[in-house]
Amino acid sequence: MQPNPGHYALVQLERFFDSFTLVTQNVDGLHGRAGSREVLEIHGNILRNKCADCGRPFPADEEIDPDRIPSCRHCGGKIRPDVVWFGELLPQDIIEEAFTRSRQADIFFSVGTSAIVHPAASLPETAKQHGAILVEINPEPTPLSSLADFRFAGPAGELLPELVRSLEETAEP
Repeated sequence: MQPNPGHYALVQLERFFDSFTLVTQNVDGLHGRAGSREVLEIHGNILRNKCADCGRPFPADEEIDPDRIPSCRHCGGKIRPDVVWFGELLPQDIIEEAFTRSRQADIFFSVGTSAIVHPAASLPETAKQHGAILVEINPEPTPLSSLADFRFAGPAGELLPELVRSLEETAEP
């Protein structure tokens, strides 16, 4: 999988703001590969591994044989993908940071989400409650749509590059 035009447009969008944090539920690492600098991956990243017991990172370049799962050099626990599996708790530090950034946001973009998976679905609501302008970009209406100050219906891979072009045109002297 490769980043799409929407991923790259988010990278370009960063330069229009003093502070820009991208919060994602995706585990594919495409935002980082596209060049986004400050990414909070609340469900982890499938391209990383960690110890199931102590949580220490395991070198990503080391191949894992599924027939012989390696053990952690520190505690002996088994190595596993660094993602949140069904029934597991989300990483508290990342969720707290995501809510902090939401409360501080002047503009909050909700892009390509159903807005029904919590606690992530509460982030745009939190931003709005703290005075942020809420922009929704999604092909279909969501529970968030009625709260949005601006709603753009369509795929992020098409609409985000258009948004960046519009901002570039208005920013030019």
